[in-house]
Amino acid sequence: MTPSYGQRIEGLSVGGVPVRAAVLNEHQVRAAAGLMLALGAVAFAYAALARIYGPIQVITALFFVEFALRVAFGLDRSPLGLLARWLVRRRPPDWASAKPKRFAWTLGLLMALAMTLITNLGLRGALPLSICVACLALMWLESVLGLCLGCEVHGLLVRRGWAARDEAFEICAHGACARPAATRGDA
Repeated sequence: MTPSYGQRIEGLSVGGVPVRAAVLNEHQVRAAAGLMLALGAVAFAYAALARIYGPIQVITALFFVEFALRVAFGLDRSPLGLLARWLVRRRPPDWASAKPKRFAWTLGLLMALAMTLITNLGLRGALPLSICVACLALMWLESVLGLCLGCEVHGLLVRRGWAARDEAFEICAHGACARPAATRGDA
């Protein structure tokens, strides 16, 4: 049995078109990104300002595990995803397609792996701090603006024909997975 990724919501439709794709609650996604942003900012501050590297070593490893769980099993199976779900439990869901988020989290997993290796191998200076700033910027874009840059890249790859089209491109924040009207029916 393969694990379920996202939720399939019976009766969910957008613009009168039924949504067949697995979806995630965008509020939960953004809350999880905000939690990661807060943890990452604290670790970055310790490393950049106080030259104390223990927190960034721990946090990058935590991020690696967090993204690995999200990619493998979904947001509801990761520690910060569970906390985020609890934080937004009173808000009605805002559904977004799961596949672009999974692609973005795969990119996050690769960045977290790189940072975990770099920081735990003792590399210091501009390289880890620059990568950390880029990661913080991406988490800020997701949590504050709701802009998932990884989702935008995934949508671009699909529109260019470099990634497979499928039903998961039905609803995305900011239209990241929108396709030209002529190609919507040929999924």
